[in-house]
Amino acid sequence: MRNEIEYTGCMERMCTHCQALLAQDTKADWCPACGGSLMERPALPLSEPKVAPAEVDHRGIVLPRRHAVGGIITPQ
Repeated sequence: MRNEIEYTGCMERMCTHCQALLAQDTKADWCPACGGSLMERPALPLSEPKVAPAEVDHRGIVLPRRHAVGGIITPQ
């Protein structure tokens, strides 16, 4: 019996506590930012066809995307 959690490749992993989005290649069972549990959700469709690749910090958390004019795009 294995105690590891197997994650699928087609779903996004996010923290249930701080809502941090983890990169696909991040190997973690708990959120590296706050220690909260992780959940999987379907990947959200991108509204813009030409989007720069997402930046990932040293913990493996996807950083908010930036607008072409400047500033951070945040969900409303």
